[in-house]
This record gives sequence, structure tokens and C-alpha cells, in this order.
Amino acid sequence: MKIITSIFELNKEIKDYKNIGFVPTMGGIHMGHKSLIKASQKKKSKTIVSIFVNPTQFNKKSDYKKYPRNIKKDIISLKKLNVDYLFIPKINDIYKFKATRFVLKKKDKILCAKFRTGHFEGVLNVMNRLMLIIKSKDLFMGEKDFQQIFLIRKFLSKKFNARINSCPTIRTANKIALSTRNKLLNKKFLQKASQIAKFLIKIKNKSELYSTKSNLNLSDFKKELEKKFEIKVDYLEFRDEKNLKLNNFKNKFRLFVAYNINKIRLIDNF
Repeated sequence: MKIITSIFELNKEIKDYKNIGFVPTMGGIHMGHKSLIKASQKKKSKTIVSIFVNPTQFNKKSDYKKYPRNIKKDIISLKKLNVDYLFIPKINDIYKFKATRFVLKKKDKILCAKFRTGHFEGVLNVMNRLMLIIKSKDLFMGEKDFQQIFLIRKFLSKKFNARINSCPTIRTANKIALSTRNKLLNKKFLQKASQIAKFLIKIKNKSELYSTKSNLNLSDFKKELEKKFEIKVDYLEFRDEKNLKLNNFKNKFRLFVAYNINKIRLIDNF
């Protein structure tokens, strides 16, 4: 595995991205990331993984500072997966050049975009810059961050003529969606997160039995979640997979949730 730490070095090493898949990450490599890498390796002859903890997508400096980082462990994991290239840029490398700034319209300020002001502007900003640097036409991203995939497809896929290959969420045996943030939770809170995931799966399964949204009162389930598990729920909503509009159950839909457990914010969809 070739480890690259600058744009100059990257341009020197890779001339043609025609058959290279790109897996953007913020590190903390887990089985979810591994599934993305394997998907890339299955489709493309080579794979490049980036590790960059992007400061502009964090609402609080304290969250950015405490985000789990272990680059040595990540390198060992990626070498075992036979990744071809690992790109670990510095903040100055990513933000030293001018690039398009993105502003979400009111219709896009839903779910996490409603509760995390500026978060997705930061995500789109860094992804735009990474895609200018890494010119792969195939990106591989996980469906746990479904809204992120939706917005990157909407704003960047056509611009770069790139495919955003979405890969299923990977879960533990206890139904917890794998996330680097899970490392900030102790055993007690991970058990609670497991119970919450199982509760939400039951709600999704119930929804399959109803023909209209009015048959299922999510506000009651939200209150039950908060009371039963002593958490703060930002949102609990059924939304259409294709356009993220509030769902009428006629098209394929998902149950989206975001909640705070022991001051750690987790998101999921089912």
C-alpha cells in the first residue's frame, strides 16, 4: 500500500483514475469501511482510501477535537485489506485552493441538515475538494449516512460525472449500525443503543402493515423512545428513498432517526 500525504505526491503517483475506486473516510476504520473497500475492489482494479477528519462539518470544535483518531491502527487495517493507495492530506492541502461553496435551500434543510446548521455545507465543500483532487469516477459510500449520499449525488455526481455507489449499512450482531462514533460509548450505552435499534426495527416492520402515514403516529413513538431510553431524539421520520420527501407509504421508504446518547449523537435509518 502506497501512503500519500500531499496533492503533489498524489499527482506524481497517479496519472489515470479510469479504473480506480475511491472510498472517502474520516478514519476509525471498521467493518463498514471494509465493506466499501471490498465493493470497490470487486468493481475496480485499484482502490484509493482517504482519511481526513474535516473540521468544517463539525458544529462544535469540541466534537472535532474528540472525534476518534488512530491513524496507526487504520494503516494496519488498510494494509490487511490490500488497499492500493492511502491518501492522508493535511487541512492546508484540502483548503488552500478556491472551490465552489455550497448553500442548501430550505427544501434540503431536513433531517440532519435541520438540526446541524452548516454540517452538510461542510460535507459538500470537502467532498467537492476531494473529488477535484482525486478524479475517480466511482465513489463508494455507506447508506448509514443516507442523507449525505443523497446530497452528494444531487450536487456533485453530475458535476464530476461520477457514480456514487451506495453500500448497505453494516451492523453488529446486536443491530447497532457501525460508526466510528460508537467508540465514544462505553459498554452500558452500547447496550442501550442496541435496544434502541431493535425498537426502531419493530417500528419499521409495523409500518409495512399500514397503507397511510396517519395509521402510525411517530410522535408517540418518539416520546416513548425518549422516556424509555432516557435520550433526546432530534427526529424520527419516514421519508421517501428517492427524494427524501415525507412519505405516503406508496413508494420505497426508510425510517430515519437521530438521537443523543450520553452526549454522543448517533444517526440511523431502516
